Amino acid sequence: MQVTQADILIVDDTPANLELLTELLSGRGYTTRPVTNGRLALRAARARRPDLILLDIDMPEMNGYEVCENLKADEGLKEVPVIFLTALTETVDKVKAFGVGGVDYVTKPFQFEEVEARVRTHLELVRQRRELEESCRRLKESERLRTNLVHMLVHDMRSPLTAMIAHLELLEDSLPPDGRELLGCSTDAARSLTAMITAILDVNRLEEGGMPLAPKECDLVLLAQQSLDSAGATGRRIPVVIERPDRPALAWADPEITRRILTNLVGNALKFTPSEREVRIALDADEHRVRVRVVDRGRGVPADALGRIFEKFGQVETAQPGIRYSTGLGLAFCKLAVEAQGGTIGVDSEVDRGSTFWFTLPVGGKR
Repeated sequence: MQVTQADILIVDDTPANLELLTELLSGRGYTTRPVTNGRLALRAARARRPDLILLDIDMPEMNGYEVCENLKADEGLKEVPVIFLTALTETVDKVKAFGVGGVDYVTKPFQFEEVEARVRTHLELVRQRRELEESCRRLKESERLRTNLVHMLVHDMRSPLTAMIAHLELLEDSLPPDGRELLGCSTDAARSLTAMITAILDVNRLEEGGMPLAPKECDLVLLAQQSLDSAGATGRRIPVVIERPDRPALAWADPEITRRILTNLVGNALKFTPSEREVRIALDADEHRVRVRVVDRGRGVPADALGRIFEKFGQVETAQPGIRYSTGLGLAFCKLAVEAQGGTIGVDSEVDRGSTFWFTLPVGGKR
């Protein structure tokens, strides 16, 4: 929008004021539409949205405050800036003008230089806002296209990786022990890639609300035990202790999704806990919620990094430089998956003393 080509609706019941403003603003290159009362102003604005409105307050039948309230109630007109024209000088009148949605006011008798300066300022703000809105729209569209492209590429990668794993497993049986060990490393790497691909797709589906969930009553103690194998706890030198609650830890949740949440949290705890220390999974329950805490005794996470730890691709360093939590997807998946099931998630950490990742889930379908 060129400011000097802007469309200005001028509303005043005094013909002399209307004529003067119309002549002066038209002489500056603005498109002007003069009307003499509030009802005509609303009709003209709805017929063609103006870029700015100069609006007299003291008019018969419908005063300027009422006109402005009607404009702000209209979805298509609420963003149009309104500058009030008023002979009222009391502070309460000016406050009311801003209260109904006006952006500025000019007192009568007005100086045209002042009117023009205020008009020019607010039209420039309109122009800048529209440019910002258009930039945001283009940015969102670019983000959408990028996300769709990544999703498509990642989705297409999963099939060849699955075939690769199957072929590697078949080949493993025909090799001597040394060869099997080397091939096993390749198979594990392919499985890790597949897990990362699954995480990317699942995080995307959770963000879009498209992840199918099948909630039912499930025992979180049992899911915690199952998560140990999935997280690779078996055979490690780090003991994992499950602290059972006094009452059954029966949550209303999707068992498979919840097991994956636990697997991610336990896997992180094992990764960052020294071998001479233990990891604890503590559960407690009341009539509304089940709370799970995964406690490690690692180096902890600095306080300034805690706010980023659940962000997608928001890897943060532990207190030990160069050591980072998760792949940037596991904890993002946990947060989205817990919240999708009506729960909450968080982390408490202290440098050199360890971290406690916790989440809650509703009991018996209660949210």
